[in-house]
Amino acid sequence: MRFFLISLLVLIAFMSKSQVLFNKVKHEFGDLEAYSSRYVDIILSNRGDKQEWVLSVKKPRDVVYITSKQIIEKDSSVVVRLQVNPKEKGRFSYEVNVFTSDRGEATKIKLTGNLREVSQDNMAAFNSCPNFSEREGGRNPNNFDLTVVTIDKVSRIELSRSAVTMLQNGEAVWSKYTDRKGKIKEDATLGLSYFYATHEGYHPAELGTYVNFKRNYIVVELEKDPAYSEVTPESTSSSDIDTTLIAFDSPGPEEKMLIEVENHLETLETEEDSALIADVPISFKDLGKENFDEKYFKPVNVIFVLDVSASMKQVDKMELMKYSLFQLTEMLRPQDKIGIVTYASDARILLDPTNGDLKDDIKKEVSALKAFGYTSGGSGIKLGYKQAMKSKINDGTNHVIVITDGAFNRNSDDYKRYIKKYKKKSINMSVVGIKNKDVAEEKMRAAAELGGGHFVGIHKLADAQNNLKQEIRRLAYRY
Repeated sequence: MRFFLISLLVLIAFMSKSQVLFNKVKHEFGDLEAYSSRYVDIILSNRGDKQEWVLSVKKPRDVVYITSKQIIEKDSSVVVRLQVNPKEKGRFSYEVNVFTSDRGEATKIKLTGNLREVSQDNMAAFNSCPNFSEREGGRNPNNFDLTVVTIDKVSRIELSRSAVTMLQNGEAVWSKYTDRKGKIKEDATLGLSYFYATHEGYHPAELGTYVNFKRNYIVVELEKDPAYSEVTPESTSSSDIDTTLIAFDSPGPEEKMLIEVENHLETLETEEDSALIADVPISFKDLGKENFDEKYFKPVNVIFVLDVSASMKQVDKMELMKYSLFQLTEMLRPQDKIGIVTYASDARILLDPTNGDLKDDIKKEVSALKAFGYTSGGSGIKLGYKQAMKSKINDGTNHVIVITDGAFNRNSDDYKRYIKKYKKKSINMSVVGIKNKDVAEEKMRAAAELGGGHFVGIHKLADAQNNLKQEIRRLAYRY
């Protein structure tokens, strides 16, 4: 008992001297892709009645750091920003020792995580911590100032009053006009991003890229439309306008306007779309493209088999896939079911069959999609069929839809057997090609035909907004 009391007094005495409090002493980064954010801010707060110091930081070679200040005034805080730069794939664990003037021993900070992919590109921009001047006054440390410029592709002249939409994780983040210098300056979050720009007299332009603190100046090139002639546009009937609106700031300091999303993204019927509609009764075409009334369309049980292999990590492919799935999710009804299987080096269930009214749950899983590994398409198809069978709707449409950018090139030798087997059980398959090459399209069309479905091409944002929804509508049409 006496020993316990002595130990307690020593601990209390030590704590009374330790006036600098750390907000955390361990951090788990989780799964990191090649360009994932990989730093954490450790906040040191001085709760004592005198000034303290950050004396030194001892860290492994693969960890870099910066501090906002060395001196910790009383009743104030400083930030030690730690960034990990593991060189090999797999789990990592680092220990960092932070020495402060209020104690004789270092405070140990443990950093752990799992690196899933090592980039082959130049990673110099990611090896040092972003400095604090890039994020002022308590703003989100993952945010930064982004500049987007639209220019004439030939003359390189900046284009004012261009309409630009920025998407991340398949959803519009903002839509704005460029100023007189053809620029938009906006707060942005690091990550895969997709830009869609339009300008009167020019073809729309699309650009997918990764943006962060270093890659914060984006140039979108627009090409003139030779068929354009300056005419006064006809007024649009209110019945032709979708009610979904997003705020669209004009260059003026106070002036604001609303722009209709469907018009900005120029939702024109694509060639693939026309092909899908051509072989169904005329009454289907008479229905509005957004009509998914249960009077005309059966309940849908659809399992998406998504290619998340390394080839899909290109920004435009992943963003087009996410955008397509978000557009479809908005159309789903409570009686519909959607499930998601992903495949890369192996196949996984990302989302068990979920009712269509649980849209937030569906979108959460789609937003988290990342690309890595090889292409194990055959395994993904097998697992997708099993999920479709598990949630089969007897009086509805049951379908597996594979979304990929190419052919199935690993563990795929017997997927055709599965397609034939489940087709006999009234579970068909379609294939969606995301910016696929012609050589892959032939095999994708053959697989879709074998599965009793269609090949659907998605090469631009207008396709992503429309084609997947129309395939689901065609499959579920009652007549």
